[in-house]
Amino acid sequence: MKEKAIIVSAPSGAGKTTIVRHLMAALPILEFSVSACSRLKRENETDDIDYNFISPEAFRKKIEADEFVEWEEVYPGNYYGTLKSELTRIWKDGKIPVFDVDVVGGLNLKKYFGENALSIFIQPPSVETLEYRLRNRGTESEESLRKRIGKSMQELGYADRFDRTVVNDELDRSGNEAIRIVEEFLGHQES
Repeated sequence: MKEKAIIVSAPSGAGKTTIVRHLMAALPILEFSVSACSRLKRENETDDIDYNFISPEAFRKKIEADEFVEWEEVYPGNYYGTLKSELTRIWKDGKIPVFDVDVVGGLNLKKYFGENALSIFIQPPSVETLEYRLRNRGTESEESLRKRIGKSMQELGYADRFDRTVVNDELDRSGNEAIRIVEEFLGHQES
């Protein structure tokens, strides 16, 4: 039997990381599953905390060695994935991994874990809000911003493939809704 997992997915800028932090602060049983990625580290990110940053070549070698539960080439040359070793580490500590992943990664994880995972789609209140949040990050060129917004528009169409959807319009409300949904899932699973 596979262990339990919580999957939080959303288009870029919808607020999935904020919701995940809210969940982790409220539910100590959860532990952040650090994804591996091959993109360059942003100024405010820390290796092994935000992501396991590895080169594209090293990432491809890990793919060949079957070291990932799931992986994806999100943008050309930029790989993201979940290392099997990360899950083993979390479960060994008696915790439940919580994933902060893009939409395709979330669907892949849900397929892998099946009923043992709860998948939550974080939806922005509007496309305009999503664009505003992405612009305010200040981490994107205009070209990469357009790509992200285009991809986000496509990803919004996948919401119905997730177990639950939370509209991230106001943090306290949406964060508390996510907590309630996770507590319900964990209580249901333990009975």
